[in-house]
Amino acid sequence: QVQVVESGGGLAQPGGSLRLSCAANTTIDTITVMVWRRQAPGKSRELVASEPVSGRAHYADSVNGRCTIFRDDKTKTGYLELNSLKPEDTAVYYCFLSGRGPEGPFGSWGQGTQVTVSS
Repeated sequence: QVQVVESGGGLAQPGGSLRLSCAANTTIDTITVMVWRRQAPGKSRELVASEPVSGRAHYADSVNGRCTIFRDDKTKTGYLELNSLKPEDTAVYYCFLSGRGPEGPFGSWGQGTQVTVSS
């Protein structure tokens, strides 16, 4: 079973930047869809950004203009870059990847990576 692992979280300064990454725990053939969601303390999980198979990426209004979702097809790694960080960006960030793995199509959410924005 393909599992997704996020990394890159931690403590960041307001106004700073961070790059989160997500990858499968095994060799996969392709990534088709990538989605990032986040959950702040006491709040429901919300969509941050998504990148469909084709078409334009979608960003939540709260991060639009300071967020980029992209992938490296050579390393089969997905990324979420967030700039001009705000304390309200503090949350656990979750990545979803779907694609084709060693046993066929897969779609999995990672366990999340904590991002804390504070001075």
